[in-house]
Amino acid sequence: MVNTLRLLIASKNPGKIREFRQMLAGVGGVHITDLTEHPELPPVEETGRTFLANACLKAAEYGKSLNMWALADDSGLSVDALEGKPGVHSARWAAMHKSGQGDVDNNALLIRQLAGVGAEGRTARFVCALALADGQGRVVLTASDRVEGRILTEPRGGGGFGYDPLFLVDGLGKTTGELPADEKHRISHRGKALRRMRLLMDRIGLTAGGTPLSDR
Repeated sequence: MVNTLRLLIASKNPGKIREFRQMLAGVGGVHITDLTEHPELPPVEETGRTFLANACLKAAEYGKSLNMWALADDSGLSVDALEGKPGVHSARWAAMHKSGQGDVDNNALLIRQLAGVGAEGRTARFVCALALADGQGRVVLTASDRVEGRILTEPRGGGGFGYDPLFLVDGLGKTTGELPADEKHRISHRGKALRRMRLLMDRIGLTAGGTPLSDR
């Protein structure tokens, strides 16, 4: 008999949780929970200098705390004109500069920081790193991916979250904030990284054809 795989999405970010749940909706035999359902857990300090380091920190700590498989994401925006920033500080970019906090303020600050930079100098990419840890806090799988684009001078589209309304995807002529959810998942950094992770999970026997084999 196949057991249900208990999987924690190690995030409190409503946008990330929504996207992960959408992308994992077709996976049979998986019981998904997320950090909004575990308010007793303190946040893990993201001290890593890379997306992957932070993803591993979160997956290991939350997996061990709850004794279940934990899938952690660390992702953000890397802007060439800002020497790769905001990077791992993407979600806290405005707060770090005492310019407010949250998506609207992050976007407004980025627009100001790139004022005067021409279209050719606005190249950027979204990067996502994923880490999967078991109930003992051992990171057993990692995956990452990216999507290339450029930063607009004003937001377009009301979908997505974060910097999506400012990020014009190369070759599409649309921002990630203008894309329907299924199209965004197909081309996004997070969607591509999660597909890589699913393939790796298949290979070690956690899933097979979308169905978990065990809750090890």
